[in-house]
Amino acid sequence: MPLQYLHYDVFTEEPLTGNQLAVFVDGRGLSAGRMQALAREMNFSESTFVLPPETPGTDVRMRIFTPATEMPMAGHPTIGSAFALAQTGVIRPGTARFVFGQGVGPVPVDLEWEGSRLRFAWMTQLNPTFGPPVGARDLIAAALGLGPEDLAPDLPVQQVSCGVPFLLVPLRSPEAVDRAVSDASACRRLAESAGIALPIFLFAVLPPATVHSRMFAPGFGIIEDPATGGASGPLGCYLVRHRLVSHDAARSIVSNQGIAMGRPSRIHVAIGERGGDIVEVKVGGTAVLVGTGELLA
Repeated sequence: MPLQYLHYDVFTEEPLTGNQLAVFVDGRGLSAGRMQALAREMNFSESTFVLPPETPGTDVRMRIFTPATEMPMAGHPTIGSAFALAQTGVIRPGTARFVFGQGVGPVPVDLEWEGSRLRFAWMTQLNPTFGPPVGARDLIAAALGLGPEDLAPDLPVQQVSCGVPFLLVPLRSPEAVDRAVSDASACRRLAESAGIALPIFLFAVLPPATVHSRMFAPGFGIIEDPATGGASGPLGCYLVRHRLVSHDAARSIVSNQGIAMGRPSRIHVAIGERGGDIVEVKVGGTAVLVGTGELLA
């Protein structure tokens, strides 16, 4: 039978910008191998497959694939799939919360509506885990086609995870972010020489709470990602941990990503604190339907 899918641009309100996503709204009967092959065929950063719920407290099970591997969770696929399920009537207008079952467990998504139209979606991510500061700054800079002087001098390069680990690399300026290059060979050399084999999220902070960012993950089959919701939660946590945003501003962080690719994206991040601890991580945005189709293979 033909497989129906919806094509969304996520973390944007403008078609042909943001991050592309294919949502297969009925993935029943598909093996993991077939899902991986379909994601490779679509060749977007990620494709999602919606399945019946498997655990109590979830509304659907959703599997997420890059062209190269399955992901335990991801941001733009979660936000985009919420919009797709609202479009197809699976999520009824006015629903306040919808819960996706993903590889990390239940992922709640809070929904904001304008009449019967879904306007905005917020996903809740896991609270962060921080790795120690990473040395090898010269090697990290070289892997990005930059010099050590381009790294922010007083901030650590650090692994942070809210479900998926990313290497957060703060740079001195937006100009340095734009000069960086995604080089699969350089990333392999970094992994071999320093044992660092993570997606790299590089950014520069523009006070009070705006970030200019990019993400490279050639190991996942993603040369560069236009919008990375799974890294945006860790980004917000990093900014809070290292006091780069105030307590109040932590609720309204904006990461502008994809600009160097010609696919500008706008990702909202809200970090909740209590007693000096991070107790809530939310990533939100919009999505726009740009196409529908079916695969015959």
